[in-house]
Amino acid sequence: MIPNRLTLSEQFFRDQAQANASGGLSTVLNRFSLAARMLASEIMRAGFVGKLGYTGTTNVQDENVRALDVISNDTVIQVFENIPMVCGIASEEMEDVHLLPGCEAGKYVISCDPLDGSGNVDVAGQMGTIFGIYRRKSAEGKPQLSDFLQPGRDLVAAGYVLYGPCTMLVYSAGGPVNGFTLDRSIGTFFLTHPDLRIPEGEGSYSINEANEKKWDSKTQAMVRAFRQQETTCGKRAARYAGALVGDFHRTLLKGGVYMYPGEVKKPEGKLRLLYENAPLAFLCERAGGAASDGKQRILDITPTKLHERTPLFLGSKGDVEEVLRRLA
Repeated sequence: MIPNRLTLSEQFFRDQAQANASGGLSTVLNRFSLAARMLASEIMRAGFVGKLGYTGTTNVQDENVRALDVISNDTVIQVFENIPMVCGIASEEMEDVHLLPGCEAGKYVISCDPLDGSGNVDVAGQMGTIFGIYRRKSAEGKPQLSDFLQPGRDLVAAGYVLYGPCTMLVYSAGGPVNGFTLDRSIGTFFLTHPDLRIPEGEGSYSINEANEKKWDSKTQAMVRAFRQQETTCGKRAARYAGALVGDFHRTLLKGGVYMYPGEVKKPEGKLRLLYENAPLAFLCERAGGAASDGKQRILDITPTKLHERTPLFLGSKGDVEEVLRRLA
């Protein structure tokens, strides 16, 4: 017997579509729910079927590609094949946009990091999928590059899937941020975390402090203030999972700040604006938090290329404001 407080994700998407979105959007969200279930299964059995290693190739980011990276990217593409409301997908794993055949009338385009934190696969660590959904700007027909190069404030919906001790799907379609947990016994997501709000005045700071020598002096001093518990926003414990989705999920639920600053030699940082930063910034702001590249709001940045990178500071408003004061 399903407790009354739990709502199936499919029903939730449908009800929300009837209230303030289109039926097409609910179909797209349900397809991400399907991709999440498929990938959760692949990740759980990867070690048994020899899918933990590298493929011997590199992706457009010049990063070594794991077998699960390829599987995840192929899975996302597969679940959106022949879905008439989606006309194209931009993925961190592909150099160019993937155009979906027969979907020229589709009104949505998708940006996606199919498997965030894939380096954790060998140690059974947290991983995730990040996605953003935009309404195309061009007329019907082949979508244009400009349909994908939109600022995060124009997102129709965004979300992520966390693969860990449990599998969670967290998303917003411009309203509240809602979290769903997968019941693996029946393969269904249920609403378990309605209307998530990021806490203020508590939590942790997440950053790879091994990169300290690569930062400028202001960034070093700012991180040192968090480490030595000298920040005006309050004391913060250090937590770093090595997977953006895992660190952000903890920050969303517990408060604090996630940081991936630029470096002196690489001021643009590591994380991709279109696939990682904008979708999570969208969620963070809808949950009452803030997101910045250290100078401006992430959602106000219009990408000029598919794989553009920016620094990222996101989390509780007070923590992000502390970061910006110390970087100014």
